[in-house]
Amino acid sequence: MAFSELLDQVGGLGRFQVLQMVALVVPIVWLTTQGMLENFSAAVPSHRCWVPLLDNSTAQASVPGALGPKDLLTVSIPPGPNHEPHQCRRFRQPQWQLLDPNATATNWSEAATEPCMDGWVYDRSTFTSTIVAKWDLVCDSHALKPMAQSIYLSGILVGAAVCGHISDRFGRRLVLTWNYLQMAMSGTAAAFAPTFSVYCLFRFLAAFGVAGVMMNTSTLLMEWTSARARALAMTLNSLGFSFGQVLMAAVAYGVRDWALLQLVVSAPFFLCFVYSWWLAESARWLLITGRLERGLQELRRVAAINRKRVVEGTLTTEVLLSAMQEELSVGQAPASLGALFCTPGLPLRTGISTLCWFAFGFTFYGLALDLQALDSNIFLLQVLIGVVDIPAKIGSLLLLSRLGRRPTQVGSLVLSGLCILANTLVPYEMGALRSALAVLGLGGLGAAFTCFSIYTGELFPTVLRMTAVGLGQMAARVGAILGPLVRLLAVHGRWLPLLVYGGVPVLSGLAALLLPETQSLPLPDTIQDVQNQAVKKATHNTPGPTVLESTHF
Repeated sequence: MAFSELLDQVGGLGRFQVLQMVALVVPIVWLTTQGMLENFSAAVPSHRCWVPLLDNSTAQASVPGALGPKDLLTVSIPPGPNHEPHQCRRFRQPQWQLLDPNATATNWSEAATEPCMDGWVYDRSTFTSTIVAKWDLVCDSHALKPMAQSIYLSGILVGAAVCGHISDRFGRRLVLTWNYLQMAMSGTAAAFAPTFSVYCLFRFLAAFGVAGVMMNTSTLLMEWTSARARALAMTLNSLGFSFGQVLMAAVAYGVRDWALLQLVVSAPFFLCFVYSWWLAESARWLLITGRLERGLQELRRVAAINRKRVVEGTLTTEVLLSAMQEELSVGQAPASLGALFCTPGLPLRTGISTLCWFAFGFTFYGLALDLQALDSNIFLLQVLIGVVDIPAKIGSLLLLSRLGRRPTQVGSLVLSGLCILANTLVPYEMGALRSALAVLGLGGLGAAFTCFSIYTGELFPTVLRMTAVGLGQMAARVGAILGPLVRLLAVHGRWLPLLVYGGVPVLSGLAALLLPETQSLPLPDTIQDVQNQAVKKATHNTPGPTVLESTHF
């Protein structure tokens, strides 16, 4: 695996890597706000039907002066299931008899009510505007809100499917630059959407770009960093998501209008698009796909930035051809999804890593996209999710370096699942404890995300790495789409959704025990490299003569 030696010569952890890390991780912080945005922009405010006695100045003029807003509400809006004013129905005519202190529920009938024929009045004390209030996504239209979330997640699913493959064909940096522009334009356009359908279309396109940015960022960091610093680089990338959670709460707390909030989290990607032209293409990918001249240019550029002047002068096409002769002879085979399932040594890795990605998306988004359901301050909960995530991911960095990839992967998934399963035993009235366990479970999933962001890239060769990462991202989005649907099981028991949310990461964590350890190994560049790793491991674990025989190769 000669590229690892070339990278060590030009600098695998130097000035270039620091600058690249900043340039790539800062957009990840902002990108996270896109996924959590609808916790705030699509929050459902308290609402009631529009009624003339309360909302029409002409009708109010005929009301006796002794009657206050509370009395007018009583005669205009029937009580709802929780004895608060009904959110979806109103009286056809004012029910004045209800002002009698002795009046009961029998003093009016369901026939005296009607749906909200003239729209709704929304409580704007928390949010001045949300998409729910703008397009009346309440009552009979309440299912449109989760539909918007599903459309966004579907955009990431499609983006992962497309961007992973085209990045392996056309390059990481080119696709990343396009994705920055797509996110900026689509996100900004969504803020000015005239209809809910147009809004959903632009959110889908923005999500498509989100998938490409996440995958290409992690791959560029991994392919430009030496083996000893790879875990650090990927942990910092993962921490970008944690800081993004905190940033989301801070921005949403300061910007309470959905359109302005949408604009604030989208416009910075125009700047990312501009400076992304400076970013270096993956030299590893360039060389493996036969683009030697450009790969040589990128290596020289990195050597110059890392102040390796001597190395910069000795790098020539002949040196590259000599150093990477074996990789170039087998590395130019076209990447395909089928190779992940048909090539010996890859199907097991593909299946289990995909399952781990699915478990993350399924459980994390099933819980995190419905913060209002926890019946707590959503701004505080959003901050807590990010704050708890930070030590969990830093801890995972230490564990990855000390214990290795496989034990950390297994432990983080199993422990997060157990935290969520513990909630099935906590009484519903103990809201603070339930929220704490949920946040701890999400923190464990954050650590798991850090681990398999590194692990997935190390399990697959350069020619298939983005395809494999794209497949994992697709699995995570399928999980994210299915996860919220599990909440429908609550009609059969409040504990059932938590049982499923906790059980999936536990089972996937146990399945990860079947994966090989990759700690301190150089990144495989070709399918042959992966198979050679498996052969070396098998011969290393075989006693006696086999080890002696293997020394002849």
